[in-house]
Amino acid sequence: MKNRAAIYQREATEMLHNISLYPGLTEDQLCRFFPEKEAAAKALLAHMLKEGRVFCTGNGRYYANKEARNGADKDLSRCVWVLLDFIDQVEYHTVGEFPATILCFANGELYEIVPIPQGKEIMICQLLRQPQKDAGKRIVVVEDTSQIELLDIPHVAGFCTVAEDGTVSYYKKEAALES
Repeated sequence: MKNRAAIYQREATEMLHNISLYPGLTEDQLCRFFPEKEAAAKALLAHMLKEGRVFCTGNGRYYANKEARNGADKDLSRCVWVLLDFIDQVEYHTVGEFPATILCFANGELYEIVPIPQGKEIMICQLLRQPQKDAGKRIVVVEDTSQIELLDIPHVAGFCTVAEDGTVSYYKKEAALES
């Protein structure tokens, strides 16, 4: 018969892994990595906090260690909300290499979640136009929908914005009509 520790070992390992990969996430974000087990994940997170295995700042963001608490990354948090929007379809996820913040496999496809802060459109478009082998489909996270028209990026599956509460809204760029 398994004891409680054995039952939650996999979830605890995954929780610590997520906190290390994506520092500065909120309790809500961390618990959403466990669909249909969110209450158990919340209890596990509280237990890990009490044991000193994770740390929480005054603004409710979690870190793997005290040294990692250098402030939450707004772009990372928004990209995680996008990942969590389809987490039940995700087979694997990890941090990406700039300019992609997160890489994931979902439904057998590779996706890059790429945030584009206002004012950085030209620079990131130039980076993403460079030939890349194994480039996945890109989900582009913008701060404002007005940015979409400024972007010319290959392999875009869609654009999205993320509200403060984590709600993700998706958009497609309208194709220009040819005359």
